[in-house]
Amino acid sequence: MLSLVRTHPFQSGRRPLSPGSRAGLGAAVVLLAIVSAVELADGRPAHYIALMVGAPFLAAALASWRVVLGVGVAATAIGAAFALCDWSISLVNGVNVAGIALASGIAVVVASMRQRQAEQIAELSKLAAVAQQAVLRPLGPQVGTLSVAGRYISSTATAEIGGDLYEAVDTPYGVRMIIGDVRGKGLDAVRLASIVLGSYRHVAYERADLRAIVADLDRAVARSVGDEDFVTAALVEERGGTLTIVNCGHPAPLLLRRGAVIPLEPPAPAPPLGFMPVVRPRVERLEPGDRLLLFTDGLGEARRDGEFFPTADRAWRLLGHGTVGDGLASLETALVEWVHGRLDDDIALVLMEYAGPGAGATAAVPSWEVGAAES
Repeated sequence: MLSLVRTHPFQSGRRPLSPGSRAGLGAAVVLLAIVSAVELADGRPAHYIALMVGAPFLAAALASWRVVLGVGVAATAIGAAFALCDWSISLVNGVNVAGIALASGIAVVVASMRQRQAEQIAELSKLAAVAQQAVLRPLGPQVGTLSVAGRYISSTATAEIGGDLYEAVDTPYGVRMIIGDVRGKGLDAVRLASIVLGSYRHVAYERADLRAIVADLDRAVARSVGDEDFVTAALVEERGGTLTIVNCGHPAPLLLRRGAVIPLEPPAPAPPLGFMPVVRPRVERLEPGDRLLLFTDGLGEARRDGEFFPTADRAWRLLGHGTVGDGLASLETALVEWVHGRLDDDIALVLMEYAGPGAGATAAVPSWEVGAAES
């Protein structure tokens, strides 16, 4: 028993005040102190106790209803004390004290409603964040023969939810990755992102040709959205050192090779998913040490004072060191510093590294050639 007592210290049951409650309480105490000091300096009779009515409302703006109640009781008591100093309560002072008590009650109701709404918003934000985490599974550190890392950067600290998506899977046709961006934000965007990722996680193992995957995803998006909704996406396949990319209205991935940064633009533009894109693959032969950055348009739109973040100029210096996870961490740090912590859009990032042909590597045949051979 003694060991249990020592292991579990006594808990008073009191929870520490939140920063908002401390700020509201501090502002109310300062106001009460100032009014009290003025009354004491002015002497009898009391002239300024009506100003104490502002104390509970100051607290109500930030503090919990319990703190507001305490402030209201204190303000009423202090006001009554000054009124009683005249040995007889005048009608004006009586009305002032009653007004403080009434205002305290109103402030408690206001604080209670504000606190309830804040708790509901916090709960919804938590549920939305959980939903998004369920949609975006962690990547890496190894997928097939590739080192892979993913990162999601929210545009605000309180709204960690959006329609950016990514995935990497090891399939019979090589390592396949997708990155995409759903038009819009909120739960509707997360719902559509989950539909795209759910479809992709199925068809990536079934379709030999990336163009067939695009057609499947396009149908899934078209069934689930309105006329003006769409999803930009880039699909990547690495097989035996051959990289195949198809692009549906998405920012071109960046190939990092020996200090150079090469945008892998598609041979021909294609519209986003939902608009029946007809894509043409781009094929590249990878070299050991090559890294590929996939990103959503939030990275290209990040700017300060009208100047965009120089992604291509700084990509190698930020992403070419350490592990792929280290590279993404460096990019995020530089990006947040560039925009002074104020991003206009969420950003999804995927960085992969090709180390070279592994044991038992398959022949370097692009997926579109495999699909052509089977048709």
